Amino acid sequence: MFPKWFSKWNRDNPVNVEWPAVVVGVVGVAVIAVTALVTLGQPFATDSLQTGPRGTGMSVPEFKADLATPDPIIATMFSDEPYLPEEGEELAGDIYQNVQMLGDLTDANFNRVMGAMTRWVAPEQGCAYCHGDGDLETYGEDTLYTKVVARRMIQMTQNINENWDAHVNANKQVGVTCLTCHRGQNVPSGIWYQLGEVNKSAEGWAAHQNRVTPLSQYTSLPSDALEAYLLNGEIIAVHDLDSRVAGIPGEDGYPAIQNAERTYSLMNYVANSLGVNCTFCHNTRAFYDAGQVTPQWATATLGIQMVNELNNEYLVPLKDVYPQSRLGPVMGDAPKAACMTCHKGAQQPIQGTNVINDWPELAVTEGAPSYSQ
Repeated sequence: MFPKWFSKWNRDNPVNVEWPAVVVGVVGVAVIAVTALVTLGQPFATDSLQTGPRGTGMSVPEFKADLATPDPIIATMFSDEPYLPEEGEELAGDIYQNVQMLGDLTDANFNRVMGAMTRWVAPEQGCAYCHGDGDLETYGEDTLYTKVVARRMIQMTQNINENWDAHVNANKQVGVTCLTCHRGQNVPSGIWYQLGEVNKSAEGWAAHQNRVTPLSQYTSLPSDALEAYLLNGEIIAVHDLDSRVAGIPGEDGYPAIQNAERTYSLMNYVANSLGVNCTFCHNTRAFYDAGQVTPQWATATLGIQMVNELNNEYLVPLKDVYPQSRLGPVMGDAPKAACMTCHKGAQQPIQGTNVINDWPELAVTEGAPSYSQ
């Protein structure tokens, strides 16, 4: 019944029987594990997105199980194709009062877009979120801040789709709508506020140290990276490559170590926002060499420039429109956008789903879009 070696071991070692028992147990467990993997599949299998030359380690690994899991917001998306305008059809701007945006649309398309915005931003409150509880005759009034903000957000969305096509549609048509950021919430996740002074002197040490905050990804890196690079438009830079440079860092034409820390804080934020690692954009053998970056580097650079424009041209100027409850808890500043606001941990928002296909009205900054069959 037992193998000959097992019987011989028992005869020669009548007391010490643990070793062959361990061997048999390990072999048995291995056989069961292999059988399970062959039958059920590898639960922790990974796929790899090659971002640079092979053999250089420039790839982004992801679990296949995660890749196969759809973003839950996709299941809530709906199709609503535009109505082809007929010659002489009356426009929304001529029908309704105080239509400052989308007034060049036909009545049917205007209400189609308005209905979609309601579902994207305020599915529970409905039209009343922007227009109040009055009857249709009061819809032209600007009594609620939400309506004023929504009007500016329409302009921002149109600007993104029309003027930042190289970032938004770098690989294919994806576009952005209110859904991209809001995802059925009045206030989108991933917005940020300024924190003010976040440094302090450690006990017995005069040098200022960085406090751990959400904006530093809960690290001791600087918490003002988003403010510096996505609001103030400062140049992203690290300290000089030479070990000894004449002059004072930060004052004599070359970055200080604090610039490197702040840059790393931003890069850490970007990586977490997109769910990638450094090699998604950089050749880690030569971070400093712009000639060895990946194509994604250019797309990300455009994204940084785009967010700077969105914050300064659209979001920050709304400070006086918002009520106090919507402003930052520390500095009283307006909410601002960054990579996480749209991407929410994915390389492409909503996993690269084309969200603009049925909403050409949100992809042009002037007039009505050119509808086609």
